[in-house]
Amino acid sequence: MKRLHLTWVAIAAIATLGGCTRIETGEVGLRINFDKTTDPTERLPGSFNQTVVGEIVTFKIQDVAVAVDNMTPLASDNSTIKDFDMTVVYNVNPSAVSELWTTKNKTFHGNTGEKNGDILLMQNYVALSARNAAYKVARGYESLKMADNRPLIEQQIRESIIKTLAEERLADKITVSQVQVRSILPADVIVNSANELVRAQNELKTKEVEVQTAKKEAERIAALNANAGAIGYMNAMANLKIAEGVAAGKVQTIVVPYDFKGIVNAK
Repeated sequence: MKRLHLTWVAIAAIATLGGCTRIETGEVGLRINFDKTTDPTERLPGSFNQTVVGEIVTFKIQDVAVAVDNMTPLASDNSTIKDFDMTVVYNVNPSAVSELWTTKNKTFHGNTGEKNGDILLMQNYVALSARNAAYKVARGYESLKMADNRPLIEQQIRESIIKTLAEERLADKITVSQVQVRSILPADVIVNSANELVRAQNELKTKEVEVQTAKKEAERIAALNANAGAIGYMNAMANLKIAEGVAAGKVQTIVVPYDFKGIVNAK
């Protein structure tokens, strides 16, 4: 009889352990009772909770990443960004899990996409707030200057999300820790126009260099022509002086140039 009792105790223990859920690090659990009501007490990481009666729903609350992709915001130059992608990382206050789950619309929440995976509290809400913030912030930048201002854009988007959370009285429940803009692609027409502008500017610089080169060459030729006239004048004067010296008998020996054409009659 004693052995039978121990057997039943062992079976009960195994059944109890088999019907338990352990809350992992970075998660918080809530008990959904048999009557579908939610126990307001959060189950914290490390705790074991029986699921023989009712169930335990787990929520990932630490470093929840939200991908907000394929946005096409309008830039300050009225061009539409071809693609704007970013990731928002946020945390949920563990003590706010029960309130957020029971009072907020279920469409505000997401999930990990796995079978029996965690529920991501307020994921869809944060994604929508981030999308609105991105469209608002992008309006303050020209499309071709957004990439260079990426850190500032990330900061402004984060501040805008935090402001929205404060207005909705969620600032003490949700903390946005990071915004990372992963991709900013201007419209093709803007990129093509920019490339054409660069090409035209390069061609203009090339033509300016050609004009300056031609101008310098013209100045060089003019200078050579001017110098050539001066040299001819000096040669003529030298020949005249020699002729005058010979006529006056003052020159005994002279060196005759190979191209000497004759002595000018100085009389």
